[in-house]
Amino acid sequence: MKIEYPYSAEPREDGTVLVQFIDFEEAFTEGHTLEEAAFNAAEVLSAIIGYRIDKGEILPIPTVTAGEHILYAAPSPAIQSAVLLQHARGQQKKTMADLARALGTSWPCAARLEDPKYRPTLRQLDRAAAVLGKRLVLCLE
Repeated sequence: MKIEYPYSAEPREDGTVLVQFIDFEEAFTEGHTLEEAAFNAAEVLSAIIGYRIDKGEILPIPTVTAGEHILYAAPSPAIQSAVLLQHARGQQKKTMADLARALGTSWPCAARLEDPKYRPTLRQLDRAAAVLGKRLVLCLE
C-alpha cells in the first residue's frame, strides 16, 4: 500500500503556487516554484498526519482524484510506517495487545511502532509486518 494524498497546486498572480490538500482542509502551503510547493506539501502533510495521530484521530483514506492541477504528496517515512502498521493492524482486527503478544514484547514497545516520533528499525518493521500477515517492501523514488 502506498500512502499519497492529493492536493491542488494552483498558480497565483504573484507567481507563487498555492497548495491545498483535498483530504485535510486545514493543510495548505505555498511555494515560489512547483518543486518548492511539492516539498512544502510533503512537510505540511507529515505535520498534519503526525498531529492527528498524536490526538488519536482517525486518518482519512486518500481520495483518488485527477485533474489539471492535482498532484500527490507522501508523508515522511516515519509517518508512513506508523500509518501503514496501524492500517494493517486494523485490517487484521488486532488490538495493540494482540500485536504485543505476537511480537513477544510489552504493550508500550508495540505501541511505539505506531508512533511517528519513534524510529523503529527495519528488523522491527519487518517482524511487525510479518505478524500482521504483510511483508515489508522498500522503494526509492
